[in-house]
Amino acid sequence: MKIKVGDNVKVITGSNKGKEGKVLKIFRSENRVLVDGVNVVKKHVKPNRQNETGGILEVEAPIHISNVKVLEKKKETKKETKKEVKEAKEVKEVKAKKASKKKEESK
Repeated sequence: MKIKVGDNVKVITGSNKGKEGKVLKIFRSENRVLVDGVNVVKKHVKPNRQNETGGILEVEAPIHISNVKVLEKKKETKKETKKEVKEAKEVKEVKAKKASKKKEESK
């Protein structure tokens, strides 16, 4: 499986098509994933020690792994990284010049 916990995914089919969320849990034996804010269902809960009032709760239900795709992170090319390094150097030079001017003015 290429999907891991914490990945941002997008639902590509079904009633929740187009929704995006973060993977909370993976059920490998069932080929299902639990995505935050996707496939929300209402669950009727009896009163118990932890939930004394009971009632109807809204809970995320798992969806099949084939119905989601990982949102790709933009891969940087060598050109982009070189450009960023060059810009960072220019910014440092400008800051250094401003700092030296302030020192000269204060003297």
